[in-house]
Amino acid sequence: MDEGLVSVDKFSGGSQVYFLTHLHRDHTRGLDAAGGWRHGPLYCSPVTARLLPTRFPDFDASLLRPLAGGASASLSLSSPSTGRSVSIVVTAIPALHCPGANPTYRTPSQFDRPHSVLLPSGAKSVHCGFAVAFSRAGSLMYLFRGDLGCMLNTGDFRWERGCERARAAKKALLEALAGDTVDVLYLDNTYCHPSLNFPPRPIVAEQMVYIIRAHPDHEIIIGVDTLGKEDLLLHISRELDTKIWVWPQRLQTIHLLGIDNKHEIFTTQTSLTRIRAVPRYSLTIDSLDALNTVCPTIGIMPSGIPWLWKHSEVKAKSDGKSPAKSIECKGLDEGAIEMDYDPRSPPKLFEKDSYTLPYSEHACFAELEDFMQTVRPSTVVGIVSSSFCYVNPRHHFSHLCGDNVCSDKTPVKSKGRDNAILTPKKRKNGSKTPKERKVRISSSSLYRSRVTMKRKECCGAKIKEPE
Repeated sequence: MDEGLVSVDKFSGGSQVYFLTHLHRDHTRGLDAAGGWRHGPLYCSPVTARLLPTRFPDFDASLLRPLAGGASASLSLSSPSTGRSVSIVVTAIPALHCPGANPTYRTPSQFDRPHSVLLPSGAKSVHCGFAVAFSRAGSLMYLFRGDLGCMLNTGDFRWERGCERARAAKKALLEALAGDTVDVLYLDNTYCHPSLNFPPRPIVAEQMVYIIRAHPDHEIIIGVDTLGKEDLLLHISRELDTKIWVWPQRLQTIHLLGIDNKHEIFTTQTSLTRIRAVPRYSLTIDSLDALNTVCPTIGIMPSGIPWLWKHSEVKAKSDGKSPAKSIECKGLDEGAIEMDYDPRSPPKLFEKDSYTLPYSEHACFAELEDFMQTVRPSTVVGIVSSSFCYVNPRHHFSHLCGDNVCSDKTPVKSKGRDNAILTPKKRKNGSKTPKERKVRISSSSLYRSRVTMKRKECCGAKIKEPE
């Protein structure tokens, strides 16, 4: 058995080159190994390359290979068993997950000013008209084409309907594919269920502003991750003309992202604002109760996950309260998304003093379906192999796949390490590849995050040669 050639968000060693989609903790397991990362070159976005040393101080920075969204690099790898050369071209496509992923809060003229595009040292550049426009992308999906076929790993992503940058990213992907069929699609299946639809982020952001304005005498606590939702906080600050408190490490991250370098928006002084962004694991019933003994305080959790918990609980039991209204969240000129949700009375995260809003940085089901219709792969594999409501994407999208391996039945997942060998479909118009090629997918071990609680960690993908 040959060891892996390429690994995406899987850092257990054994591959010749590694790719990081973004810097959220569930995608970086293994980078914090004792003594620092030494296994091989690591490709990531320029934004991630700036942030990574602050998260992993022992990381050997000489191994970083920044690859801007829209840019491509040629890899020449070697088979450990046969010594033959394996050629792969990888193209980075903006995933619009984090950080600063959502451009719809700005006017088009503010989207994309010229920036230098960073390419890996020694890598061959392949022209893509979107490289400058996407140079600020923080989270990436990776398209691999070459001797092992054509594979696309989305990482965590959200391409919203009506989002200009999502349209541009889609165009960049189709141009990079150049008519090829994706043999294996590794898909962000976090919300892969027809009931899991929620409005675009700008609509939820406006509702969040509405709630804060409706509580002028309250302190506001917002639960956020250590990375992501910067656009949401910026939108709140602009709309309410106020500063936002963040903890010191979060402020450092914000400044490394090139945001608020003049210190006009974010602060670490609680006396300057009534709105605070705190680590989301610290937004608890006990913490809100304690804060309310000092002054009136409400908590807001902008996340798809707790909204789903509450939504399912309301569906499952009747507490005598009037049901939420079904509304259509329109806007952005591309249809409407219906949801059982009243924007004037959002569901409570806890029984009192808090709200949960479906502000998600993962694609909802309708967006996943749009993506599948665009890509139409031979085979689809979910990158989240276990979650609070796991559904294998093949169950819903088999009709959009080209191979019979896509079944309309969700297979039973085995416990522990999950290995599957998939034989991609031979492309009619693809690049020259071996007639019989196989891809081995190794899922990393899973553990329960103390932050999300009900969502287990994402698994990476390792591309290996056939046995």
